[in-house]
Amino acid sequence: MKRFFIATSFVLASAAPSWAEQLPLAAISTYLNDLTTVEAPFAQINDDGTLSTGTLYIKRPGRMRFEYDPPEQAVVVAGGGAVVILDPKSNTAPESYPLSRTPLSIILARTVDLDRANMVTGHSFDGTATVVTAQDPENPDYGNIQLSFTADPVELRKWVINDSGGGQTTVILQSLEKGGTLGDALFNTQIIGEGNDR
Repeated sequence: MKRFFIATSFVLASAAPSWAEQLPLAAISTYLNDLTTVEAPFAQINDDGTLSTGTLYIKRPGRMRFEYDPPEQAVVVAGGGAVVILDPKSNTAPESYPLSRTPLSIILARTVDLDRANMVTGHSFDGTATVVTAQDPENPDYGNIQLSFTADPVELRKWVINDSGGGQTTVILQSLEKGGTLGDALFNTQIIGEGNDR
């Protein structure tokens, strides 16, 4: 289940205009820093090739929640500096990992600075999106996150998280709703198994 979450990626939900050009890192950093809350349905292609769907919630800084649709029953919450994974099908206690040890900590940081030395290892344009590969410069062994953005306006469409074991997962985002109200309880890792109090 660890790789199920830690290796997560976002695929383009729509194509950018043919005249689009590569976005500068400063513009992408500004976009991420301006994000407060996000809610979006997603489809996730797991490392083993299976498909899951659900709803993603983000509340920056430091908080994220994946709720998976039936037949999946998993919930993954980042909050309070930890990532907690609850999978009722496993009949085991929730797993917990430090958020700082996952590449998601890069985009959930209070201040995102992609110009930081040795953070960005790739910056390119694939014809439809700007693709940025970033890592924790002090802990590259934690893996990396590959982010894809379309322009006009700038929008996050895809991320690929590659873990230290070579795992990779794909998540397709749809219709991002930004700036709404998300209660802190949604990201409370202490009540992850107690319902969806928002």
